[in-house]
Amino acid sequence: VEALIAQGVHPEQYYPELGPGQQELPVRFTDALGAADNQLTVRDTARAVAARHGFLASFAPKPFPDQAGNGSHIHWSLWGIEDGTNHFHDPRDRYGLSKAGYAFIGGVLAHLPALVALTAPSVNSYRRLQPRFWCGAYACWGPDNREAAVRIPSKRRGVEMESSNLELKPCDPSNNPYLALGALLAAGLDGIERKLNPGEPVVVDPDTLSEAERKRRGIRRLPASLGEALDALEKDEVLRSALGEALAREYLAVKRSEVRGFEGKDVAFEIEQHFYKY
Repeated sequence: VEALIAQGVHPEQYYPELGPGQQELPVRFTDALGAADNQLTVRDTARAVAARHGFLASFAPKPFPDQAGNGSHIHWSLWGIEDGTNHFHDPRDRYGLSKAGYAFIGGVLAHLPALVALTAPSVNSYRRLQPRFWCGAYACWGPDNREAAVRIPSKRRGVEMESSNLELKPCDPSNNPYLALGALLAAGLDGIERKLNPGEPVVVDPDTLSEAERKRRGIRRLPASLGEALDALEKDEVLRSALGEALAREYLAVKRSEVRGFEGKDVAFEIEQHFYKY
């Protein structure tokens, strides 16, 4: 914490999480580019300070197959540059969310199967991205629903406008935060432009619903492997356009080579390759 503050990155909380040796450290909000910078600073600082004390810090999505995985959830809101107000906030709505906020969710859900190729971009990501692991394995949204891919967190009393935000859960530290945040913005802004309706909120664990009920409500299971996510990204014109054709083509080529590199390998090989890399 001291090392981060010295670099201008301010942790807001710090506490042990569910897994063995697992820690959670949310940092103060800033603009999208600054948030991506801060994400890398947090990773590198944690690794360096841990090493100084004779420990290894791993940000692998699933460092232990039978324990909680490492997430890197994104909380975000949309602010007007000129009026300085949070455009996701509407006190008249039942969840305090504006029409722009709902449309943004609609865009994220529409592109989410492709988006996870950028927010959860490693083979190990999909060992974490499973139902009932608080990582949002289904494309749905809900108020304070930790199993929904997009969550509307409760507001803070007295600062409701300032604290109105959305949370993306299918996201982990193996990503490039610049690509992840850029793609998230592209998906949401597409939703605002097309005035997409995200559908009704899901207030239960979607995995407890029957397959027929999920189909009726348009709740889709997210890709179960990196290969499936890359297939979705390849077909997603909005995200490919946001990346630019050259970067999209090369990103897909590199990630598909990673998929081939893990074919036929066992769990121990997968964990070893991710535990020390991320």
